Amino acid sequence: MTDNPLLYPGAAHPDLREPMIAELVRTFYARAREDKLIGPVFEAAVEDWDHHIGKITDFWSGVMLRTGRYDGRPMRPHLILPLEGKHFDRWLDLFEITAHEVCPPDIAQAFIVRARRIADSFEMARASQRGEFAAPRHSLRET
Repeated sequence: MTDNPLLYPGAAHPDLREPMIAELVRTFYARAREDKLIGPVFEAAVEDWDHHIGKITDFWSGVMLRTGRYDGRPMRPHLILPLEGKHFDRWLDLFEITAHEVCPPDIAQAFIVRARRIADSFEMARASQRGEFAAPRHSLRET
């Protein structure tokens, strides 16, 4: 038995709907763009915010509802950005705060578990690209 929710088929939560995903993504990115640490990274990397928000909404729809709408490759853009551990930490902090504000507790937790695993995956890939080893640290955070 595994505690990895990404291995289970179907929606992450039976009450989750597309409008909640869209609201979470919009609210999070509004905050992230204003953030002193991660805002400049996003502003330098994203040219068309409407397109980006739509694409990330599709990504989270795929992760949470298994819609299959996302057609991108999320790892590559993160490998070329000037990201450090502190950026992933701040991204998760803002995302978790936003998830708790936008979603009921059990749905927020479903988002958070997946976001932490995604952050670990991206951070470990970045380390590997530099010839380093990084262990998962976000999925081990206290809830």
